[in-house]
Amino acid sequence: MPYSFTLSNVRREALSLWQLAWPVLVGQLATVGMAAADVAMTGHTSAAELAAVSLGASVWSIILLTVSGTMMAINTVVAHEVGAGAFDKIPHSVRQALWKAAGVGLIAAVLANLSTLLFDHLYLAPEVNARASMFVHIISAGLVPFAAYRALYGYSASINHTKPVMVIAILGLLLNVAINWVLVFGHFGAPKMGALGCAIATAAVVWFDLLAMLVWVRIAPAYRQTYPFTRWEWPHWPEIWSMLKLGVPIGVTYFAEVSVFGAVSLLIARFGVVTVSAHQIALNFSSLTFMVPLSFGIGMIARVGQALGEGNPQRARFASLVGLSMSVGFAVLSAVFIALFRHQIAAIYTSDPAVRELCAHLLLFAALFQLSDAAQVAASCAIRGYKVTRAPMVIQLIAFWGVALPLGCVLGLAPDWIPFAPATPMSASGFWIGLVLGLTVAAVLLSTYLLRLSKRRALAATEQ
Repeated sequence: MPYSFTLSNVRREALSLWQLAWPVLVGQLATVGMAAADVAMTGHTSAAELAAVSLGASVWSIILLTVSGTMMAINTVVAHEVGAGAFDKIPHSVRQALWKAAGVGLIAAVLANLSTLLFDHLYLAPEVNARASMFVHIISAGLVPFAAYRALYGYSASINHTKPVMVIAILGLLLNVAINWVLVFGHFGAPKMGALGCAIATAAVVWFDLLAMLVWVRIAPAYRQTYPFTRWEWPHWPEIWSMLKLGVPIGVTYFAEVSVFGAVSLLIARFGVVTVSAHQIALNFSSLTFMVPLSFGIGMIARVGQALGEGNPQRARFASLVGLSMSVGFAVLSAVFIALFRHQIAAIYTSDPAVRELCAHLLLFAALFQLSDAAQVAASCAIRGYKVTRAPMVIQLIAFWGVALPLGCVLGLAPDWIPFAPATPMSASGFWIGLVLGLTVAAVLLSTYLLRLSKRRALAATEQ
């Protein structure tokens, strides 16, 4: 049936999306809160410890989000099966997603450990290099359980059961803060480990998240119809390959975005610990606000996928447009908030005056890209609901690796062999200008693609 933009229809769709998204939002904020706790606690030890966490977390974030994107195929697969009423197929899909998680997690752990070789080429102080490398070595122990957790996370969200994500993430945050407090500062007789304490805490919490989700799936009534652990099942390679074809482009899409942010963190390391620390704080707070449109996007995958599974592309288009509007609407509010309270935000994270001042300046750029960041993540998630993943991958690669990073390098580093480079390096500010423009390109191209894709599918269904 066609869906018109009447107030009652918009309200109904917005409420349905919000019911899916708000537990995801709380869970995402709690997860990002773990990184915030790491930065805030080490920020009150020493600049060197904070720099080690910043650099190690940059590599960790790149690997982690690439794994998360690769595992997101299960969201779309299960959502379509729910919409089609094929509940008997869901347990098989989840079991195969868990086999996929084992392989993806192992590969990610190897790559994470190898990536520490990059630190040898970043002009780092030996102490910072050693601490950042050890941070990555320790935290990589959480990649296999993280991949498995994301498989169960996607399954749960796509059957409209998102509250476990929230509860488990909150418990994980509390556990992370407690372990950090003991290990970072050396309480209760524990050694004062600084950045390495953060790594141990995060790895432990990832294992806790997986075990907690397994228990929840086992005992909650919502999973009984589709419970995936009724029997053992060996890998079914055609099914895993199908999920990889759907998930790898999503993983590359996530990599394209987060790797640029991570690369910027690595490239500005040459400007000293004050610049690195201020950049990391501004980026961390931006990640907090980004969780709202991302949560809407995760809900949109379920709403769009279920509509398409039941053969209703008109409702899928309507859900896409409402979700995109909600994401951009929130972004307006977050942009104003960041611009007005940037000095107070910086003061929460650090007591260093130089870091606070530079961080407040960088937060102005963060305020600028709120709208484009929200639009691009909402549009890309809706497109994934259509089981289309390659086009967003190409768009993200162009926007981030073709625009954001090259422009950031020109402005931030001012290489003398480029004629239009500034006379002096703009340092972190130049890289953030590149990020703003790259996100804008991604937002425009992805939103345009979504509008055309959803319209084409809706018209095709009407003509049949």
